[in-house]
Amino acid sequence: RMRTPGTPISPIMAARGHVQDPNDRRLRPIYDYLDNGNNKMAIQQADKLLKKHKDLHCAKVLKAIGLQRTGKQDEAFSLAQEVAVLEPTDDNSLQALTILYREMHRPELVTKLYEAAVKKVPSSEEYHSHLFMAYARVGEYKKMQQAGMALYKIVPKNPYYFWSVMSLVMQAISADDEKLSKTMFLPLAERMVEKMVKEEKIEAEAEVQLYFMILERLGKYMEALEVVRGQLGEKLTSELQSRENKCMALYKKLDRWPECNALSRKLLLKNPDDWQFYLSYFDSLFHVIDESWSPPEEGEHSVEGEVEATVAQAIRFVEDRICMEDGKGTRQLRGPYLARLELIQRLRHRSSPEEHQLGDPLELMFQYFVKFGDKPCCISDLKIYLDLLTPDQHVQFINRLMETVPLSTAVEGSVALPADTKALQRHLCVVQLARSLGLHHSMDTPHRLGLIDELKARYRHGLEFGKLRLPSGKSCLKTELQYSDMYCLLAAHLYVDLWKETGEEWRLWQCLGLLEEGLTHSPSNAQFKLLLVLIFCGLGAFEPVVDLYSSLDAKHIQHDTIGYLLTRYAGSLGQFAAASQSCNFSLRFFHSNQKDTSEYIIQAYKYGAFEKIPEFIAFRNRLNRSLHFAQVRTERMLLDLFLEANILSSLEENVKSMGLCPEEEDIPWADMRDNRDLTVLTSWDPKDRQLSEEQRRLSLEEEALWLRIRSLTLRLAGSLAGLSHPVTPKNSEKASENGMASKPDTLRSLLKQLETALETGRAFTERKIQYPFLGPPSTRLSPALASGSCQCQASAFHLASDLHDLDTLGLEDTTEVQTRIGNSFKSLLAQLKEIFNKCKGDLLEVKDSRCKAMPALLENLVFFVETVCVVLWVSSYCGSVLRPLKSSIQKKKKKKKDASATTPAVFSGYQEYTAALQTLLSEVLDHVKGLEIALTALKLEGLTLEEHALSEDEQKFTKTVMEKVQSSYLRSLQEVGELLKKRADTMKSLKI
Repeated sequence: RMRTPGTPISPIMAARGHVQDPNDRRLRPIYDYLDNGNNKMAIQQADKLLKKHKDLHCAKVLKAIGLQRTGKQDEAFSLAQEVAVLEPTDDNSLQALTILYREMHRPELVTKLYEAAVKKVPSSEEYHSHLFMAYARVGEYKKMQQAGMALYKIVPKNPYYFWSVMSLVMQAISADDEKLSKTMFLPLAERMVEKMVKEEKIEAEAEVQLYFMILERLGKYMEALEVVRGQLGEKLTSELQSRENKCMALYKKLDRWPECNALSRKLLLKNPDDWQFYLSYFDSLFHVIDESWSPPEEGEHSVEGEVEATVAQAIRFVEDRICMEDGKGTRQLRGPYLARLELIQRLRHRSSPEEHQLGDPLELMFQYFVKFGDKPCCISDLKIYLDLLTPDQHVQFINRLMETVPLSTAVEGSVALPADTKALQRHLCVVQLARSLGLHHSMDTPHRLGLIDELKARYRHGLEFGKLRLPSGKSCLKTELQYSDMYCLLAAHLYVDLWKETGEEWRLWQCLGLLEEGLTHSPSNAQFKLLLVLIFCGLGAFEPVVDLYSSLDAKHIQHDTIGYLLTRYAGSLGQFAAASQSCNFSLRFFHSNQKDTSEYIIQAYKYGAFEKIPEFIAFRNRLNRSLHFAQVRTERMLLDLFLEANILSSLEENVKSMGLCPEEEDIPWADMRDNRDLTVLTSWDPKDRQLSEEQRRLSLEEEALWLRIRSLTLRLAGSLAGLSHPVTPKNSEKASENGMASKPDTLRSLLKQLETALETGRAFTERKIQYPFLGPPSTRLSPALASGSCQCQASAFHLASDLHDLDTLGLEDTTEVQTRIGNSFKSLLAQLKEIFNKCKGDLLEVKDSRCKAMPALLENLVFFVETVCVVLWVSSYCGSVLRPLKSSIQKKKKKKKDASATTPAVFSGYQEYTAALQTLLSEVLDHVKGLEIALTALKLEGLTLEEHALSEDEQKFTKTVMEKVQSSYLRSLQEVGELLKKRADTMKSLKI
């Protein structure tokens, strides 16, 4: 590894250790307070010191850090600028300012700081390297190149020279014009490295890696190959088989399949278990066959040695590897046995008759199971090759495997059980293979129920083996999984199958109970938690999900890959506080990614890991363009507006504090990345029931459609806030001068886009697309359109547009507009009543002592609340437009003393509308209160779940999950009720 001389110091503690002058002693207490998080004391100590030593710049900056950390950003910034203007060159002040600017997320100010320092002390290696890193933080590649060369001139050390070269490569990568990269930046970088090669100054592996990277980007694969195979390639030692892997990749790019084949063969002779080389061996073999390659009459087959150019040679090669393993007796490697199956599969795809020479797939897989069936990986190894079996072999295959599993003799009515964990693992593997072959799906209900009972018995018996791990006889550690957990998961999947096919919801309650039981024995089992999250959300219960998700302890990128499981349901189930928290979980990760990536890049420069730098930048871009990031950002802002903004003035304040700009589109629609992991839940479903590529594509299309509707709704709310009407009279030129004229245009343009998006959404939902239960959840698109809430919100924004016309043109010239407004009042009320009708019914319906959840009612209730919020913002705007118009009419009446003059119908229409709206809200509040009372009164103990009784333990767990759902519904109703009550209270402010 290449280490940098004069490594910059970043933390305060390190900065403190670096000080050599008398001020060190004076500053030390302030550093201590800051390091211990005692910011107030740090500020006081700095003030004391500054009274005695006014020119002690560092004390000022440390005080600014204290202020920044106590939330006084403006004060901190102005104090820091006082020092920055003086262009300090003492190490303490520079380090402290760097820390402060980093905490302020203003890395560009650090560059200015060190630019000034370098001018004053041009020979300082340390300040030059700090300057380079400051440029790296803000991605100023051209300046980095110059700073690197300036550094090399002062201190001619290789790392600095190659910093400059890498900065040229980064200019090439980030250039919009690919031609410019290929003709200017990369050739210049190549020449710079070649100069060092000629002068024999190449010292470190990182420098060779960089040379290789440049040649590869220039498409000079032959030259790159020469570098790797030559003297310079000997420096490539940090990774195992680094040279071989690079050669292999280059041979593939150059279509040099004979070399690829020979190299793979050579590496497999060394390590017959390296799977990647089997794949490249087979790939190259068939390329060589298809090209009708024949060996030269004299000399080597290729630079890499012997090439195998026929299927017969490949069969012999694989069988030789297997013979070697068979001769071992113990600790046999799996690679050669799987390679045989892989070769059969490839030969079958090519309809090649030679596949039969390798043997019968059923027999070979049976032998594989006999050898490796007690390893947990056996199922994933064999699963890939199950399609080599014909459908009529499935049952025969499973029966043969089962015959080899050592189980105790079953007494009548009981299950034959394994005596140890190896036998358990073998049996478990057979059950998983049976499910993967579709044998569970073809069973009838009684047989499935029998299988569930057997799996539950095996699961509980397997828990005994967990107790043997520890001498005390207690169960295994909290973080360890039980040997038999997969039985529990398989039984849960069978319950889900039955529910999907019969629609009997008590199967789901039992499934939840079983998974809860599983969690008590394996508190760290992520698959149990993920399935619980999915089912609870499907039942509309968000409360238990929050704890389950946080106990998964998702790390870093997982907030993007599995966060959708939580955020999809966060806003839709009425738990607004928890929804807000869930969005924050994800947003915190996305925001810190920006800062963290800069630090990774700097570390990569310091340690010469140049090939990682483009990867870090690609990673950052991928996260910035993440679909999930855009969704969470949009939902979080909408949620804040629904919760905080009651009337137009508070909507304006909220939009302003969010920095929401309705004119600007901030979602990268064209190159959005779907980073969701849609296979995070373990599934043993056969291929025809798994998530297909087409379903993945449709899921992304649906997510993007719903995001577009939500994003447009958010931007429309923002443009509504900007409509606050001008006081200038109609037809005044000033109205357009102060920018107000553009606001209604924005509103109308966004409304058009929303209408189009709703039309596309409607067409999509008519296709009635279903995803597998363990695949991606559907978005809120279909229920939103079915409830009528999107259409109602669009109508409200249309009303706002008409109101703006009335506002700018006055009452005289707008008879048609006024009629439209009057009709809109009636239409909005009718639409809101229609949405409310879809919220009626009990959330937990009890019939014949059976319990059925109605989560759609809860989702509709949330749609109603969201729509009411939008309608009230528009109504508030309506009041602000009509109020001054009404008072000017009354003034005219007084002047003319003509009491009989008619007041336009729009005023009485508005008053009737607000009164009816208030009545409707009271009605909904009563309904929510009624739902709460009914839920609280519901006694779940008396509910039976099934024909044959559950054991006492099972009843306990099932009752627990039912109570969790009941409690979650109550929490949702309380939060919905509170928000509706707040909105109903604003009705008074709408009077004119």
